[in-house]
Amino acid sequence: MKLTRPRTITLICLVSCAILATLLLSVPGVRHKLLRAAGWALIANDDKRPVDVIVIGVDDYGAGVLEAVDLVKEGVATRVAVFEDPPDTTDREFMRRGVPHYDAAALSVQQLNALGITSVTVIRRSVSGTNEEAALLPKWCIENGYHSVLMVTSPDHSYRVRRILKRQMRGSGIDVTVRSSRYSKFDPDGWWHSRVGVRIELVESEKLLLDLVTHP
Repeated sequence: MKLTRPRTITLICLVSCAILATLLLSVPGVRHKLLRAAGWALIANDDKRPVDVIVIGVDDYGAGVLEAVDLVKEGVATRVAVFEDPPDTTDREFMRRGVPHYDAAALSVQQLNALGITSVTVIRRSVSGTNEEAALLPKWCIENGYHSVLMVTSPDHSYRVRRILKRQMRGSGIDVTVRSSRYSKFDPDGWWHSRVGVRIELVESEKLLLDLVTHP
């Protein structure tokens, strides 16, 4: 099939970009810098300032708990909130067979209490996904009288989370900041050394690109 001129130009551009990327990645020093830049492109870390409440994202409960505890000790906030972890279809089948539901939110509350954080709230939810969870926060903050919130999330998730939260909070008068957990397994300086790191980088880069395209 004969290609039209626009499609031909597009194909040439794509091939040229692929060749250029291959050449750049073949140079050790350049390759390392590009890979590190790709890792750090996923990360957002706003300046620390006092807020009414710290919210731990559902994507990294354990690392988020540790980061939230550090932030409380640093005087950023005194209250912490976690999202509810309701059982899904698989969990309910285990429960039907007599296996207790592993409630990640309940465990996070126990960990926070054990580390000295006594003011902990569970945010009730019946949805999943970053967009849906972010959509709950403005109403939840208003209902509880919070005017500022800090979201703790995994590094690879943080930049996209900040973009989504900023959109959801627009016009609400609620100040939102994002911090990535230092205890997360994602390493922006060496993600390409493991299969898990490569998978995380590829998946999150794709999601971030989609968010940038759909919400420029």
